[in-house]
Amino acid sequence: MQRLLLAIVLLLIPAVPVAAQEKKFQLEKDLVYGKGGQTDLKLDLAAPTEGGGPFPAVVCVHGGGWRGGSRTDLTRTIEMLAGRGFVAVAVTYRLVPTAGFPAQIEDCKAAVRWLRANAKKYKVDPDRIGAVGMSAGGHLVALLGTTVKEDGLEGSGGNAEFSSGVQAVISFFGPSDLSERAWNPQLEKSLIEPLVGGSFADKPELYKKASPVTYIRKGAPPFLLFHGTADKVVPVSQSRILAEKLKAAGVSDKLVEIQGADHGWAGPKLLESIEQSVKFLEEHLKKGAQ
Repeated sequence: MQRLLLAIVLLLIPAVPVAAQEKKFQLEKDLVYGKGGQTDLKLDLAAPTEGGGPFPAVVCVHGGGWRGGSRTDLTRTIEMLAGRGFVAVAVTYRLVPTAGFPAQIEDCKAAVRWLRANAKKYKVDPDRIGAVGMSAGGHLVALLGTTVKEDGLEGSGGNAEFSSGVQAVISFFGPSDLSERAWNPQLEKSLIEPLVGGSFADKPELYKKASPVTYIRKGAPPFLLFHGTADKVVPVSQSRILAEKLKAAGVSDKLVEIQGADHGWAGPKLLESIEQSVKFLEEHLKKGAQ
């Protein structure tokens, strides 16, 4: 778990230091975006201060094995994105063991709906919303990109009249098929079993329900996937499986394998990954925007 959280911290270093952006953004913290059971769910929002908008938006989802991490881990990330012309939010979602699946994806979907419900207030283009996540967050944004309302994962977090669909997805080393038997048994027991509430032998259908690959269909948004080939937490096969199934469905996808990298990476490779991510978001969320 310590290695997993370290990897997430490394991914938060923006390609362009915030100071160099001359603070061309404003940051609002602790905005309530919905309800998770009886608990207020909050997000932090960074928005450009130049230009009239509407701006494309990006929902950023932290990792931490579905049981740790915080939206504050992503403060520098959303500031960097706001400096590049996006309204970016970092969201809180319910964690294990207080809440099991599907609470986590229900909360993320509520955050997307909240953005659309408040699009005018925050100068968001409701037709151009992307999602970025790392590790467990990568799993959740992949679910955002592959599921639709009819899949039954919307929850009751608020703003039900709005869509939770996204138009672009970036997953850094996120799980995509929890039922694949390539998982390290100890990690499966410590991370996946608490999420779904039991072993694969006991709850195979729930493992399938919690897997983004289950829902892939034609018309899904474009995906950009990053994964280290030596990942000891989430096997690289998880992103390979997702990429193969997306391609088979005719969905635009790109898998970038970082040779020799474990669950996260640093240095020039990290900066290159971040820049690739921003370019992907610009291509799919800004292209054709007025």
